Amino acid sequence: MIFNLIPLFLANVLKAGTAAIGLIDGLAETTASLTKMYSGALSDRLGTRKWITVVGYGLSACAKPFLYFADAWGWVLAVRVSDRLGKGIRTAPRDALVADSIDEERRGLAFGLHRAGDTAGAFIGVLAAAAIVWMTERNAVDLTRRTFQIAVLVSILPAILAVLILAFGAQDTGIRSKSKVPILSMKGMDRRFKLFMLALALFSLGNSSDAFIILLGQNRGLTVLQVMLMMMSFNLVYTILAGPLGAASDKIGRRKLILYGWIAYGLVYLGFAASKTGWHVWILFGLYGIYYAATEGSTKAFIADLVAPEQRGKAYGISNAVIGLMAFPASVIAGLLWQGAFAWSGFGHPAPFLFGAGMAILAGILFWKMAPAQR
Repeated sequence: MIFNLIPLFLANVLKAGTAAIGLIDGLAETTASLTKMYSGALSDRLGTRKWITVVGYGLSACAKPFLYFADAWGWVLAVRVSDRLGKGIRTAPRDALVADSIDEERRGLAFGLHRAGDTAGAFIGVLAAAAIVWMTERNAVDLTRRTFQIAVLVSILPAILAVLILAFGAQDTGIRSKSKVPILSMKGMDRRFKLFMLALALFSLGNSSDAFIILLGQNRGLTVLQVMLMMMSFNLVYTILAGPLGAASDKIGRRKLILYGWIAYGLVYLGFAASKTGWHVWILFGLYGIYYAATEGSTKAFIADLVAPEQRGKAYGISNAVIGLMAFPASVIAGLLWQGAFAWSGFGHPAPFLFGAGMAILAGILFWKMAPAQR
């Protein structure tokens, strides 16, 4: 409900530059990903996924309301880091819990349904945010503080309900690791997993925060309400396709589907770089949902295919750490490119998207050449 309003709040209300926005997103995601590495391995050692996940969701639910009081970008940084810390605690154990709870032949479908549920919630959240914008400022170009504060207050209820449903509804699987290998070590893990992590790191270096796409839409003339509707288009495409594409990975192979998704990402980012109007950005952002639907669930299922059950928490932690460590330089580079800090680039706003497309192409080639097909 509020995640996609934060870049507009920073730019329109707090007057933060894109370098600061990139710094906030980069630090937040890096914090999350480093935490995921430890929480995933800890869930393997303790043999419990559920309660670590509950703690993570609870921390995020407690942090977000403080955005109501934010009057400088430092506040937003503190809340975002706390929120992402909660995400870091919960994500790897939660993904391992999903993988533990389904047989291998339907693993892609399970993660696809998980992503569809997650994105359906995002769709409804953006719809609620769009309704708040429509009732408070209609066709205003810039977001106001009052509108943002109302959205923050409304978002508290679903955050609390999510924690309660997980605490009283989910069941642990009890899979426990007996390994004494240090948490930060990949010793004893499948070579194909290590190669995939290398390709994923390269791709993630060009995958900057989606905040820059939101800012691009506004820069190309979209109002705040239109930006919210654009986000809904993305979430709708993602929700509809996540389940079917996750199931498709069970049939055609996860590696192939991930590569197709990376190609789609590169093409859409080239489109962002060439966009001239807000409608161009809107249509491309809807198509961007195809990349997410093809890769998010398939990547998680692919990782589960490559490691033993008692290593899954650690494997998801490592993969998220790789993504997060690259998120910081990716978002900082994108912010600097946007502001023209690298004068030699000569591209201005298109520069971050050209960089992202190039990294996706290189990562796809590396993955295709180095990582053998799954068994």
